[in-house]
Amino acid sequence: MTKSLRGWIAGSAVFASLCCLPSVIWVLFAGSSAIVAADQLSNNLYYSWVRWALYGTSTIMLSVGLVLFYRSKGICTIDDVLRERRRVINTTLATFTLTILFYLVWNYLVLEVIGIAVGLPWEESAFWN
Repeated sequence: MTKSLRGWIAGSAVFASLCCLPSVIWVLFAGSSAIVAADQLSNNLYYSWVRWALYGTSTIMLSVGLVLFYRSKGICTIDDVLRERRRVINTTLATFTLTILFYLVWNYLVLEVIGIAVGLPWEESAFWN
């Protein structure tokens, strides 16, 4: 992957995890007094329509990144896309796959471990239990 696509992949994966990231940051800066409120915030965001809105916005961000990437490579028209069909399909599939993998590792491993470490009550709902 080129440098420009790496930024779009990481940015869209982190954006998709904004239902849990604010709670971890809140507890990191506010301390243990904010644990209950931060947990409630993450529950409200994760178990509502907001999570799906974040996923949709992340998909749109990644699609815009791909369009900009292809245009920078000289693939600007439908005819160019048809001529470079294999390259476009492979790059698009690889980009979406890497984004999903990055999101899963970031959200369900890194953020969850950090959240548990700072005191958020996420251990009983962790994926390894």
